[in-house]
Amino acid sequence: MPLSGPLHFQSSAGFDRRGAEGDGPRADGSYLDREFGAYVVPVVLGHHRISGRDDDMLVTTLGSCVAACVNDPVARVGGMNHFLLPGSPSGGEGYGVATRYGSVAMEWLINDLLERGARRERMEVKLFGAARVIDTSLDVGAANAAFAVDYVRREGLALAVQDLGGDKGRRVHFFPATGRAFRRLLRPEAERETVHQEMDYLQALRRTPMEGEMELFERR
Repeated sequence: MPLSGPLHFQSSAGFDRRGAEGDGPRADGSYLDREFGAYVVPVVLGHHRISGRDDDMLVTTLGSCVAACVNDPVARVGGMNHFLLPGSPSGGEGYGVATRYGSVAMEWLINDLLERGARRERMEVKLFGAARVIDTSLDVGAANAAFAVDYVRREGLALAVQDLGGDKGRRVHFFPATGRAFRRLLRPEAERETVHQEMDYLQALRRTPMEGEMELFERR
């Protein structure tokens, strides 16, 4: 589908961790980004963050992973997740393990938004990531993209933006209270670091695989 909604594309740039004089990191580890005039709240692989603050900006970097940015513009609350694997886990794993799967990551994010006053019929979803940057026997990015789009449609959610696929890593900036999103393509050095992190994650899964995972992620 064509890109739509409050989405902005910019060239890659690094974060400025230096706040204005007297503005240090907050207690939750977020820090002021002077370029955007907002506090960067990192969203790491296998987790999600929720906020309704106007000065919060949820940020993540993506290679083959997908981030879903979901916002209720009436309740002015939103969140972002970051998952690596499509589908569902086979067992009853805890949060940090199970949310590497898209189905669990989406359920946790949506349920937490509902608890904060969001309504499903008002939710708007923006999907990012799913690039082909990891050399495996399965195109993880393509599988993630297909899963994410199918999940949103099956759940009857409004898909405002899908910026998926390609061969470049992304950095996504999302303002949860307003739904504004910015996407930047990663510079080569940042992309290499992101791919390295995702490969390390896959290697860790290979050492302690769940049923069916081993054959999916063998290197070619």
